[in-house]
Amino acid sequence: MSQRHYRSAVVGTGGIATAHAQAVAGSGGRAGLVAAVDVDPARAESFAAVWQVPAYSSLTELLREEQVDLVHLCTPPLLHAPLALECLEAGVTVLVEKPPALSLAELDTLIEAENRSAAHMATVFQHRFGPGAARLRRMMAAGELGRPLVATCLTQWYRGDAYFEVPWRGTWESEGGGPTMGHGIHQFDLLFSVLGPWREVSGLAVRQARDTQTEDVSMAMVTFESGAVASVVNSLLSPRETSVLRFDFERATVELEHLYGYTDADWTVTPAPGHEDVAKRWAAGGLSTDPSGHRGQLAAVLDALDRGEAPPVTLADARRTMEFVAALYASAFTGERVTSGQIGPGSPFARRMDGTGAPWKDR
Repeated sequence: MSQRHYRSAVVGTGGIATAHAQAVAGSGGRAGLVAAVDVDPARAESFAAVWQVPAYSSLTELLREEQVDLVHLCTPPLLHAPLALECLEAGVTVLVEKPPALSLAELDTLIEAENRSAAHMATVFQHRFGPGAARLRRMMAAGELGRPLVATCLTQWYRGDAYFEVPWRGTWESEGGGPTMGHGIHQFDLLFSVLGPWREVSGLAVRQARDTQTEDVSMAMVTFESGAVASVVNSLLSPRETSVLRFDFERATVELEHLYGYTDADWTVTPAPGHEDVAKRWAAGGLSTDPSGHRGQLAAVLDALDRGEAPPVTLADARRTMEFVAALYASAFTGERVTSGQIGPGSPFARRMDGTGAPWKDR
């Protein structure tokens, strides 16, 4: 497999853009940052000066002036789908921060555009690419852990009122949802990457304390095609912040506790009686100090592009996670259980994550 050099640009130079630029800089010369884009000229110029690249005021201008192989899309969520669509129509592969779109309908439009394009779209779910998650999936696929039985997935973070003073936060129109859409999505996407397709969800979403259009807490009970069951909690009201995943298999409990990124040191393995060899196999070959993060996903993206393949996380992969978000909201707001595939194109929850409206919308 021959390696190419990929000319990369960052569009949207807010906080997360630095993680993307650092990942490009850490790619070992496989990619290089050639431009930065932001509608705020001062912010664009400041970011561009740090990374010693030219600044542009729009994606359209960038695509006209520069030869770009990969766009890193780091704008607020409202702009993800239209800007990703512009990249695909220009034949430029795009790596988009979560959420990839504000609705299933928007996502399906992107899937259709990708089918017409020579380029690809991938979504940033970087926690899939940490070495601990890769090891867990390998051991599970090899049957070393036995059947998955029970899981818990907790994203308990804290965001005060000042966080929501940014105009696009806390609204359905700009952010697409609350902690389900914008925060916990990283953890339950990792959950799904391990346990596979979900089958049914029963959800709860409430607005407890923040003056937002969206929820500030959500919960779900989930069943999987494998027969495993899981509980999911997404909160922005938790002063002791933590991100926790626990998987109970027939032969071991595997746990991960971190906050915004993990290393192998954040994983623990507790064998079931009579299966003490599981812990030895987990540690076989040594444990990595590499963190989960954008650098790991970018390496996987570049590997796929070198092979001429669609980079991870594909739109099909992202759609399964986004369908779960829509299903959680649909269940929470209708009081009904929702099964995979139930939210069709005609559903209000396909067009907007809040469907016909959150129960508190007129309060």
